[in-house]
Amino acid sequence: MAASTGDANSASDLQAPASAGSSTDSLPIQYSMILDHLIGDKRPVKELSPGVMGGLPVPFKSDEQKMIERGMESCAFKSVLACVGGFVLGGAFGVFTAGIDTNVGFDPKDPLKTPTAREVLRDMGQRGMSYAKNFAIVGAMFSCTECIIESHRGKSDWKNAVYSGCVTGGAIGFRAGLKAGVLGCGGFAAFSAAIEYYLR
Repeated sequence: MAASTGDANSASDLQAPASAGSSTDSLPIQYSMILDHLIGDKRPVKELSPGVMGGLPVPFKSDEQKMIERGMESCAFKSVLACVGGFVLGGAFGVFTAGIDTNVGFDPKDPLKTPTAREVLRDMGQRGMSYAKNFAIVGAMFSCTECIIESHRGKSDWKNAVYSGCVTGGAIGFRAGLKAGVLGCGGFAAFSAAIEYYLR
């Protein structure tokens, strides 16, 4: 009687792990939980620095550096920079064209009079200043409109320069009439497209 009782207990002990194993095997694999840990919200975020990846370590930027970078990437800073660059380039171009012009310094009322060095320098300065102002205005308008269009579109491609060139050329030519504005828009847009195609 005792032996039969022991055999029954051992049989029940053997059946218990088997049933537990069969119950675990019957559970479906939850791929959603695995995906959450791999690419979902539960995925641990690891900060991969260039030093760990084998590159040169980059120091972390301070708040002042981030503020300076935001200021340099702003449309106002780009417009001012383009204005200054256009002023310098226009002034140099004006002085150069005045230097090769044979009529600089001559008085239209007395064309036979030989101009003095002071008169020639004065005319060269006036032409250089005129070119500098025009180039500065065009550069500031082009850079500002391009930055605004790029911020609005959220893309950095050749279309921004074409749209900006059309707006700038149209605004400059519109002072002389509607036809001049349309021609200025098309001319500046085509020139901007050519420059972008060459640079890219």
